[in-house]
Amino acid sequence: MGKAGIARVVGLTALSWVAAAQAQDAGRDFCADRPGKGSPPCVLDAGRFQAELGVADGAWSRGGGVSTDDTAFGAMELRLGLTSTLEGQVSWTAHERIRQKDRTSNEVSMINGVGDLGLALRWSLKNPAGDGVSAALQPFVTAPTGAEGIGGDAWQGGVIVPISLPLNAAWSLALSPELDVRADADGSGRHAGFGGAVGVGRSFGPVALGVELWADRDEDPSGHVTSASFDLTAGWTPASAKDLQLDASAYVGLNSDTPDLEVAVGLAKRF
Repeated sequence: MGKAGIARVVGLTALSWVAAAQAQDAGRDFCADRPGKGSPPCVLDAGRFQAELGVADGAWSRGGGVSTDDTAFGAMELRLGLTSTLEGQVSWTAHERIRQKDRTSNEVSMINGVGDLGLALRWSLKNPAGDGVSAALQPFVTAPTGAEGIGGDAWQGGVIVPISLPLNAAWSLALSPELDVRADADGSGRHAGFGGAVGVGRSFGPVALGVELWADRDEDPSGHVTSASFDLTAGWTPASAKDLQLDASAYVGLNSDTPDLEVAVGLAKRF
């Protein structure tokens, strides 16, 4: 091959690199599952990978003569864009500790271990980038890999329907109704669970703030339980790192079946 041929190959290769870089820069806006209890409808571009980490999460309950402290570290979620409208997700918690103390007898019990393994797909039904009116379908299953007293001790699953829509130029509304099939507490069968989150959010430059209400109804035959919380969330995306988010959230329990307070901090990075 002569010098002209080599130059042509080099030139075409350089142009292909430039085109690839421009395509990546023109990709979808960064969108993380964190923070908050709801799920967004946005889907990663095909071939993009995103890691989300719950650095620390603590929940505290005081009631019925018992104090419960539940702390978790290393709650990971890995997301991969499979097609332009479909992504896969894997989630797992590296360590969780539940400490209970009977305030009458001062007796203390402690459980330590890993969490269950979660597997999910998110299929965009409308606007996979999450802009405008956006909706998705998110089926999931949970494998019983967690320690006794921390995990669900059985295969479970369900489906979430994340929805978002702009209210005006500044505010947006998010919904994530959920329907589950859960294991009975006595291990003898399955029952339904349902709930979800509804929230509003607004961005102020690199900072996104949100407020949401979350509720969950567990129809276990041994006793139905309703949990509910009022949630505040904040995320910061540095101007110099558009594929990185740092976040914090606080969840205030609204009844006795919900932790009085839960606080979480974490981050998300797109590759």
